[in-house]
Amino acid sequence: MNDSLPPCPSCSCEYTYEMGALLVCPECAHEWSAETTEAAEAPEAVTRDAVGNVLADGDTVTVIRDLKIKGSSTVIKVGTKVRGIRLMDGVGDHDIDCKVDGVGPMQLKSSVVKKV
Repeated sequence: MNDSLPPCPSCSCEYTYEMGALLVCPECAHEWSAETTEAAEAPEAVTRDAVGNVLADGDTVTVIRDLKIKGSSTVIKVGTKVRGIRLMDGVGDHDIDCKVDGVGPMQLKSSVVKKV
Protein backbone atom coordinates (compact mmCIF):
# COMPACT_ATOMS: atom_id res chain seq x y z
CA MET A 1 0.00 0.00 0.00
CA ASN A 2 1.19 3.47 -0.80
CA ASP A 3 1.06 6.04 2.01
CA SER A 4 0.81 8.97 -0.42
CA LEU A 5 -2.61 7.99 -1.79
CA PRO A 6 -5.57 9.98 -0.43
CA PRO A 7 -8.37 8.32 1.54
CA CYS A 8 -11.66 7.45 -0.16
CA PRO A 9 -13.89 10.55 -0.52
CA SER A 10 -16.98 8.38 -0.11
CA CYS A 11 -16.23 6.35 3.03
CA SER A 12 -12.84 7.76 4.21
CA CYS A 13 -11.16 4.36 3.94
CA GLU A 14 -7.38 4.72 4.04
CA TYR A 15 -6.62 1.53 2.05
CA THR A 16 -7.08 2.97 -1.44
CA TYR A 17 -5.07 1.64 -4.36
CA GLU A 18 -4.35 2.60 -7.95
CA MET A 19 -5.85 0.74 -10.89
CA GLY A 20 -4.67 2.37 -14.09
CA ALA A 21 -5.56 6.06 -14.00
CA LEU A 22 -8.17 5.58 -11.26
CA LEU A 23 -8.02 5.27 -7.51
CA VAL A 24 -10.18 2.52 -6.00
CA CYS A 25 -11.54 1.93 -2.50
CA PRO A 26 -11.57 -1.77 -1.51
CA GLU A 27 -14.32 -1.31 1.09
CA CYS A 28 -17.04 0.56 -0.83
CA ALA A 29 -15.77 -0.03 -4.42
CA HIS A 30 -15.82 3.73 -5.13
CA GLU A 31 -13.64 4.72 -8.10
CA TRP A 32 -12.39 8.24 -8.76
CA SER A 33 -9.74 10.03 -10.76
CA ALA A 34 -6.53 11.22 -9.13
CA GLU A 35 -6.93 14.62 -10.85
CA THR A 36 -10.32 15.22 -9.19
CA THR A 37 -8.70 14.56 -5.81
CA GLU A 38 -6.12 17.28 -6.45
CA ALA A 39 -8.83 19.67 -7.69
CA ALA A 40 -11.01 18.91 -4.66
CA GLU A 41 -8.28 20.20 -2.36
CA ALA A 42 -9.17 23.79 -3.23
CA PRO A 43 -8.07 26.75 -1.13
CA GLU A 44 -9.98 27.52 2.04
CA ALA A 45 -13.06 29.72 1.96
CA VAL A 46 -12.30 33.40 2.35
CA THR A 47 -14.46 35.62 4.56
CA ARG A 48 -15.13 39.07 3.11
CA ASP A 49 -16.77 42.14 4.62
CA ALA A 50 -19.68 44.11 3.13
CA VAL A 51 -17.34 46.03 0.80
CA GLY A 52 -15.36 42.98 -0.35
CA ASN A 53 -12.21 43.28 1.76
CA VAL A 54 -10.73 40.00 3.02
CA LEU A 55 -11.09 39.59 6.79
CA ALA A 56 -8.58 37.84 9.06
CA ASP A 57 -8.39 36.98 12.75
CA GLY A 58 -7.51 40.01 14.88
CA ASP A 59 -8.82 42.64 12.45
CA THR A 60 -10.75 45.71 13.55
CA VAL A 61 -14.11 46.25 11.86
CA THR A 62 -16.85 48.87 11.94
CA VAL A 63 -20.58 48.11 12.01
CA ILE A 64 -22.26 49.61 8.93
CA ARG A 65 -25.89 49.61 10.12
CA ASP A 66 -27.88 49.56 13.35
CA LEU A 67 -28.16 46.04 14.75
CA LYS A 68 -30.98 45.05 17.07
CA ILE A 69 -29.88 42.52 19.63
CA LYS A 70 -32.24 39.58 19.86
CA GLY A 71 -33.87 39.32 23.28
CA SER A 72 -32.75 42.77 24.38
CA SER A 73 -33.81 46.37 23.91
CA THR A 74 -30.24 47.56 23.21
CA VAL A 75 -28.95 48.38 19.74
CA ILE A 76 -25.44 48.36 18.29
CA LYS A 77 -25.18 51.71 16.50
CA VAL A 78 -23.66 52.44 13.09
CA GLY A 79 -19.95 53.16 13.36
CA THR A 80 -19.30 51.00 16.41
CA LYS A 81 -15.74 49.65 16.22
CA VAL A 82 -15.16 46.02 17.07
CA ARG A 83 -11.54 45.08 17.77
CA GLY A 84 -9.88 41.67 17.67
CA ILE A 85 -12.42 39.63 15.70
CA ARG A 86 -12.17 35.86 15.29
CA LEU A 87 -13.42 34.13 12.15
CA MET A 88 -15.38 30.92 12.61
CA ASP A 89 -18.12 28.72 11.21
CA GLY A 90 -21.03 29.88 13.31
CA VAL A 91 -24.75 29.44 13.42
CA GLY A 92 -26.31 30.35 10.08
CA ASP A 93 -24.50 33.24 8.41
CA HIS A 94 -22.81 34.43 11.61
CA ASP A 95 -19.11 33.99 10.88
CA ILE A 96 -17.44 36.53 13.20
CA ASP A 97 -16.99 35.96 16.92
CA CYS A 98 -16.19 39.14 18.84
CA LYS A 99 -16.66 41.21 21.96
CA VAL A 100 -18.54 44.49 21.44
CA ASP A 101 -17.78 47.25 23.95
CA GLY A 102 -20.80 47.94 26.15
CA VAL A 103 -22.66 44.86 24.91
CA GLY A 104 -20.42 41.83 25.47
CA PRO A 105 -19.54 38.71 23.48
CA MET A 106 -21.55 38.07 20.35
CA GLN A 107 -21.49 36.71 16.81
CA LEU A 108 -21.85 38.97 13.78
CA LYS A 109 -22.39 38.48 10.08
CA SER A 110 -19.57 39.60 7.82
CA SER A 111 -22.15 41.34 5.62
CA VAL A 112 -22.83 44.00 8.30
CA VAL A 113 -19.24 45.04 8.99
CA LYS A 114 -16.51 46.94 7.14
CA LYS A 115 -12.77 46.50 7.71
CA VAL A 116 -11.04 49.56 9.16
